Amino acid sequence: MSLRNQPVLPSVIAFIGISLVSDASWADLEKYVRRPESKFAWTVKGKNTRSDDRIYDLHLVSQTWQGITWQHQLQVYQPRTVSPSSTMLLWVTGGSARPAHAFLGLELARKIGAPVAFLFQIPNQPLLEDSLREDDLIAETFVRYLESKDETWPLLLPMVKSVAKAMDVLQAFGKQEWGQPIHGFVVSGASKRGWTTWLTAAVDQRVRAIAPMVIDTLNMRAQMSRQLEAFGAYSVRLGPYIRRGLLPIPETPEGQKLLSMVDPWAYREKLTLPKLIINGSNDFYWATDALNLYWNDLRGEKSVLYVPNAGHDLLRQDSAKSDHLAHLINSLAAFARHQISGRRMPDLTWKHETLSGMLRLVFESNPAPTGARLWVARAPTQDFRTAKWEEQAVSFSNGIINGEVTPPAEGYVAFYGELDYEIDGLKYHLSTQVRVTGNAKAKPE
Repeated sequence: MSLRNQPVLPSVIAFIGISLVSDASWADLEKYVRRPESKFAWTVKGKNTRSDDRIYDLHLVSQTWQGITWQHQLQVYQPRTVSPSSTMLLWVTGGSARPAHAFLGLELARKIGAPVAFLFQIPNQPLLEDSLREDDLIAETFVRYLESKDETWPLLLPMVKSVAKAMDVLQAFGKQEWGQPIHGFVVSGASKRGWTTWLTAAVDQRVRAIAPMVIDTLNMRAQMSRQLEAFGAYSVRLGPYIRRGLLPIPETPEGQKLLSMVDPWAYREKLTLPKLIINGSNDFYWATDALNLYWNDLRGEKSVLYVPNAGHDLLRQDSAKSDHLAHLINSLAAFARHQISGRRMPDLTWKHETLSGMLRLVFESNPAPTGARLWVARAPTQDFRTAKWEEQAVSFSNGIINGEVTPPAEGYVAFYGELDYEIDGLKYHLSTQVRVTGNAKAKPE
């Protein structure tokens, strides 16, 4: 049994609107992705060998969008100890390749035990007349869709297509370089690239599993209502959408269509593949318990990881600098290792309840974890974005794990469970949902 934040739900009208148009919007997305691209091409630009670790540097032309040719770097990382696999982790990111990417790619490949690929320049930017980037660029393309009704305008469509074309390239590269077919991919990316990850999985069956990061905004209409409740206003990080009148998305046929095209929640019936959702406990973009507005709607195998005391960059601030990304890297690598080896992720269930005046979290796991704890934060309002999360012990009894938290006399408390696991000697973590509760009289500042 899991936790849903019942008071904040999409309106009946919005729900019906998404339900009616989601199939058509899926067809629009798939049609765009499948559309032939005359300029599609790829080449191997070079192979760099470092202590017998190989880094392949590929160049990809994915498509022409609104008269603009999209080009990408695509790098493949193969440590000397790693052999090719029929399933590959594909990390989707922005910008250009840097030495830090090679370090991260090789580290992931070693921990996974298979080569890893990074796709860059998602999206191509700056673009359009004002040389826009990131959210300003996405917001502009949304406005242009609403004004023109041209379904190819939303930037997420070419972003998804770039990933599909990268998978085409990697399959051809695998046959050419290794004589090894690549049949499936574990796709991952952060923020807008996590958004792209969700949507790519909805239209491409080569995606066997996904690990979207810090895009805790599925069920978007409900998420915006939750932000108003928790913060008293929309997150300032969503400023590009606020300035263009996109929050909330207009209640027009075009607005409903746009929402159903770009909100992964609208594709939830198609997203039955294994998924690991990775969030930071202090992400300034989203409400702390945003997951609760869509978790119960997700089908198939699903897991969640909260990185404690980490923001949108997922850098854990309560650990040594050398370990800032360890929480993320180990759990992502373990998830990919599970998918490549065909082994299921741990079966973890939990229940939040109030018993004898105490806030209680009960969770069970198969296999049993090697360790567990609660992470607890307190704040004067429901805004926990600057709160410090602290560990609290739990008890083990007959395979059941119990954690208790004292309700706050004033303000609010947020908490979740974290469990430790191992696969082939690789230690990693999984989490439960977050519960936020407290003094209902407290108001957002």
